[in-house]
Amino acid sequence: MRLAASSVTVQYPGAAVPALDEVSFGVSGGELVAVVGPNGSGKTTLLRTLLGLTRPQSGVVRLDDRDIGTWTRRALAGVIGALPQREEPAFPLTVREVVLMGRWARLGPTAAITADDEAAIAGALARCDVTGFEDRGIETLSGGEWQRVRVARALAAMPRLLLLDEPTAALDIGHEMALFELLRQLVGDGLGVLVITHHLNLAARYADRLVLLDRGRVVADGPPNAVLRADLVAAVFEWPVAVVPWRDGTSQVLPLKRNEERRAP
Repeated sequence: MRLAASSVTVQYPGAAVPALDEVSFGVSGGELVAVVGPNGSGKTTLLRTLLGLTRPQSGVVRLDDRDIGTWTRRALAGVIGALPQREEPAFPLTVREVVLMGRWARLGPTAAITADDEAAIAGALARCDVTGFEDRGIETLSGGEWQRVRVARALAAMPRLLLLDEPTAALDIGHEMALFELLRQLVGDGLGVLVITHHLNLAARYADRLVLLDRGRVVADGPPNAVLRADLVAAVFEWPVAVVPWRDGTSQVLPLKRNEERRAP
């Protein structure tokens, strides 16, 4: 399964410049693509457009060669798991009830919960390290716990593609690493994953490709070591950096102090 944008432009009413400007790229099963870029570069607009929630003024998004607009929301939910950046629950729910929502596309509004549903819920809870939280109200969760529950809900649908917007927000370092390890495992199982993240170094170590956005445009798309060039990263993020190799061969970005810029390695 492949989800791809082709020459997509999105401009919000009243905005002087497009939020996305002729963006083309895609994600397929069996690869992990990380979208990176500064605040306001168009990352969240890109995710919403890929999901069919924002319609472009020009260009097209296709899922398996079909315009995303021709898919019903339920059909999309059956193949794409999504984690938005922001979410405010409207009702008091338990963790299990939230994760069960991930089965909606398969269950429908009135179907009885089956053994397969129970297995999917249990597996998603375990993968996200929230087993034992099932009966807790979501209002009792920390920010990091709530984030992991949301990821579990997306996984409970057993999607073929997974799109996540800042999934490591509010996570401690151990759970950040565990999440990227999980994403890498899911990709190994054939899932296609697109993750929007500010963590350049984690993206470099785990992603197959980086897509670097700046002011709504794709300025680089390729293997992490090809995208993370010191001159390019410094120009896009408007801050001096050094790019150094880690022992596994991946490039790692080191932000510099202003007075370090002239003697950067």
